[in-house]
Amino acid sequence: MADVSKDLVLEKLKSVRGPDMDGNIVDLGLVSDVFVSDGKVYFSITVPAERAKELDPMRAAAERVVRDIPGVKAAMVALTADKKAGSGSAPVSRPAPQAHAGHAQRAPGQAPQQAKTGVPGVGAIIAVASGKGGVGKSTTSVNLALALKANGLRVGILDADIYGPSMPRLLKISGRPQQIENRIIKPMENYGIKVMSMGFLVDEDVAMIWRGPMVQSALMQMLREVAWGDLDVLVVDMPPGTGDAQLTMAQQVPLAGAVIVSTPQDLALIDARKGLTMFKKVEVPVLGIVENMSYFIAPDTGNRYDIFGHGGARREAEKIGVPFLGEVPLTMDIRETSDAGTPVVVSNPGGAAANTYREIAARVWEGLKAQQTAGARTAPSIVFD
Repeated sequence: MADVSKDLVLEKLKSVRGPDMDGNIVDLGLVSDVFVSDGKVYFSITVPAERAKELDPMRAAAERVVRDIPGVKAAMVALTADKKAGSGSAPVSRPAPQAHAGHAQRAPGQAPQQAKTGVPGVGAIIAVASGKGGVGKSTTSVNLALALKANGLRVGILDADIYGPSMPRLLKISGRPQQIENRIIKPMENYGIKVMSMGFLVDEDVAMIWRGPMVQSALMQMLREVAWGDLDVLVVDMPPGTGDAQLTMAQQVPLAGAVIVSTPQDLALIDARKGLTMFKKVEVPVLGIVENMSYFIAPDTGNRYDIFGHGGARREAEKIGVPFLGEVPLTMDIRETSDAGTPVVVSNPGGAAANTYREIAARVWEGLKAQQTAGARTAPSIVFD
């Protein structure tokens, strides 16, 4: 396969005319730094914010030109806009279609509700989020997905953490996904669940240095240009915090609900509240809170230690009126199996930790069924052994 260089990409992009057909987008200085990795090309084009919709064909033309370069597997091109005042840049969002008739009116102070397009074949999409990093969100996400699978559902997982993808390691998957046709990618798979992650597209030691619009574009392509097939649930492992990626998923994807992961201590709960507030503002139901690293049982003595405190997440759930989904202990078993790529739900399915995740998964699914609207397909029943 021919090598694809940044210089070659820029040379080809000179064939794309700029706004008002005045010069080309490269010589006009509209093209950002070009990032090339394993045949995937990523860049953005700066345009006036008020002309974003009008100039989207220019973005599409640039994407086509790059895709036609021998050796290019895929191209991700986003529009960015310079702020009219001050420095820096802001993302350009193309106007969404009109919302469906009959949509409920927003309460004062709530974020505007955009029309959201579902993913064909996917019954429900749930986000697993946290207000901060280091609370075990990805470990919870993967074990929740596997527990939903163990409970009889068809499950996929999308790793939405562009800067720090964890799923390739957590699920012990290596290699690159295959492109099927019309830019559609076949997801990777292990332990019976389908998986997509930026970690499959770039090497583990490659630092992703992207502006917000690039992250948004990558997320939407990993969600909508992947052959997920028929799934009951797609679990989205969100990056920590409440930034561009989280807002993109919450505002553009019809999330059926969100699960918040927190540790018991006050500092973690403060950040968890931010996540709860964000989902509330964008009208995404919160299915509940999981208290991770809830307590520690010493393997040699059997003594219990509340290293990070205990019960904070339960009290927070009761305070704000959302379900408390369960307590996951801090155990060597969960940590070691996660590091080894053999999560505890599949490596020790009869153990206490796996049972805890299956109980949490059952509560999440019950919450999803409660959120179903008239006309949604009947939810599969879950039978415990």
